Amino acid sequence: MTDRSRRRRIRRALLAALVAFAVAVPVSGAARPAAVPAPAPTVLGPLRDASPAALAQRYGVSRQDIRAAGRAATDHGDLKRAASLRAMAAPGRQFLSFDGRDGGRSVEVVGELSSARRIAVLVPGAGVGLDAYGRLRRDATALQRELGPGGAVVVWLGYRSPATVSTTVLTAERAAEAAPGLRALVDGVRAVRPAARISLLCHSYGSVICARSAPGTAADALVFYGSPGVGVEDVSGLRTGARVWAGRGGEDWIAHVPHLRVRVPFVATVGFGADPVAERFGAEVFDAGDGGHSDYLLRGSRSLTSLARIVDGAEPLEVSR
Repeated sequence: MTDRSRRRRIRRALLAALVAFAVAVPVSGAARPAAVPAPAPTVLGPLRDASPAALAQRYGVSRQDIRAAGRAATDHGDLKRAASLRAMAAPGRQFLSFDGRDGGRSVEVVGELSSARRIAVLVPGAGVGLDAYGRLRRDATALQRELGPGGAVVVWLGYRSPATVSTTVLTAERAAEAAPGLRALVDGVRAVRPAARISLLCHSYGSVICARSAPGTAADALVFYGSPGVGVEDVSGLRTGARVWAGRGGEDWIAHVPHLRVRVPFVATVGFGADPVAERFGAEVFDAGDGGHSDYLLRGSRSLTSLARIVDGAEPLEVSR
């Protein structure tokens, strides 16, 4: 190996290590193992009917599947998972689909999908699963209240999110696997609510998934917040007609992540490239307030106000210069 190629390889390794350090160090604790058994769910098929009666039937079937997964978690001795599932199966909760296997997959509706004129699809990032689902529910409820009548929030937990401290969170592998499912959900929502405005709200690693599903998306808006990068260098790389927004809270540690894409030999491409809030990326930047990485949908926050305005089709709060 020549000195030049050796230096190049060392540089790549150091850059990859820098990305790993910046992502992993600020996060406390890794995600719980996903090996809690659950029965196979009822096969429901794609969403084709958003009438109140059809949705009520679908929600009822999913509730039974959640309860069955809860019993399996109890038998397995995982009381935390069982408690989370009991909350998810409570009367009034509305799940379009649920699968408790392999860490869990679910799609929940907060609000009335059958009459919604404005629909937000929440796409969560790393370290989110059935055990931490209460946080997603809290965020979705806060957003739906901000939207008011005519607004619905669809919480899409359609993939096994990578652990917050892992090598998986540094690559787009999980995003590539998840993107077809997200695209199918958005297509299904568009089919049953053709006149509604649909916005994809993509947090952290979820922004990588949204970018992968962006070409030709049926969504009207793509919103990246708390994003480490989305795998393309500018908005044109998304190949979408949707309006693209980006925001980052003033105390979000993701600002310190190096915006690099480095090919690690025999492994994968590490990192996600350009910063979506950078001017050269080309997204419209909104005021996300001063919050941290998990604070974007907190009640009363500037970021929540901005995100709700985008979902409404209005202009968000402007960034102070």
